[in-house]
Amino acid sequence: MKQDNRINTGNPLRVIFFAGKGGVGKSSIAGATGILSAESGNRTLIMSMDIAHSLSDIFDVKKDGIVDFNRGAPFQVADNLWIQELDISEEIEKNWGEIYRYISTLFNATGLDEVLAEELAILPGMEEVSLLLYLNRYSKDKRFDVIVLDCAPTGESIRFISIPTTLEWYIKKVFRIEKTIARYARPIAKRVYDIELPGDKYFDTIEFLFQRLRGVDELLTDTDITSVRLVTNPEKIVLKETQRAFMYFNLFRMNVDAIIVNRIIPPSIKDRYFNDWRITQKEQLKSAEECFSPVPLFQVDLMKNEVLGYKNLRQLGKKIYRDKNPLDVFFKGTPYELRKENGIYCMSINLPFVKKGELNLNRVHDELIVRVGGTKRHFLLPRHLAGIDSITARFEGEKLCIYFGGGQNDKE
Repeated sequence: MKQDNRINTGNPLRVIFFAGKGGVGKSSIAGATGILSAESGNRTLIMSMDIAHSLSDIFDVKKDGIVDFNRGAPFQVADNLWIQELDISEEIEKNWGEIYRYISTLFNATGLDEVLAEELAILPGMEEVSLLLYLNRYSKDKRFDVIVLDCAPTGESIRFISIPTTLEWYIKKVFRIEKTIARYARPIAKRVYDIELPGDKYFDTIEFLFQRLRGVDELLTDTDITSVRLVTNPEKIVLKETQRAFMYFNLFRMNVDAIIVNRIIPPSIKDRYFNDWRITQKEQLKSAEECFSPVPLFQVDLMKNEVLGYKNLRQLGKKIYRDKNPLDVFFKGTPYELRKENGIYCMSINLPFVKKGELNLNRVHDELIVRVGGTKRHFLLPRHLAGIDSITARFEGEKLCIYFGGGQNDKE
């Protein structure tokens, strides 16, 4: 296989996320899409967002070829096609050095074994931030034309897409105060406690990480570049989780351009054993069409065997997209918009499947906090909205419409 180390291809970037419940076939479909993209002449990278990486297994690559030799770097599996599974140990050295060392020392000082302290110092979110750093870098150096992301199960995927806004909130609201307090309190704390407060290098590392993430939020929410494709199965429980994922991606302003319903029992199977399954799947497919319309549904029959290796993945890709270009944007919605009508500002957020009792709204100074279940999103309000006291909200169809009164001194 010919190695190609060119950097800039000149093609516009395309980013596609494959998300959904664990076990629905996300990795296989991400791999299949990547193969079709590469065969069209696009330099394509498939990245694994899951801690339990399986891309190398799906492509039938020896694991030591990625872990021992590439250390989490992109690994070429075919012409124009690379896969990447992050190595958290390598990422700690590259991106988290000072933060990791301080937290590890902190745990060790409490009496924990040194090895255990080092393990506990690998905090949730470190791998996700590292992956965002790669995504942002690849978008700028134009090394790849297409980046396909094989997401972790739904909950971890939501944490991943919430990181840019969470970090932005932390840097703007908390970081400077923390850094200043630590600087003045450090000499006093040294006399009182055995554990030192974090030093300037610790805070500099956090700030540098944030600087390197600048622009990634715009990348994720650009509908011309980035799409989310939700992978599901025609089962009630799986479809319910797909509905929740659809709502959460809308909350974070990411465009879902397709729903891929995988593992449908094909009509060629006549065995009576599958009769009930066939009836159930037919009902759930109808329900999915009603729930997600006008987002297109791609129906994929259950394959005859486990989907492993380039040839089988390519065959799966052809079954999914048929005569369509997998890199097309199949649907564009508007998850979030701000408009002005008759002197009143309205912020509308697309929140399908959410009931009134599941939603909680709060405003703190120039922030609007929208909480749905256990997930919350901070919206930093423009200055001209931050001073408006009169705020009302109601559902209009599947949209949450938040109205900011026209007068600066309105009370309600």
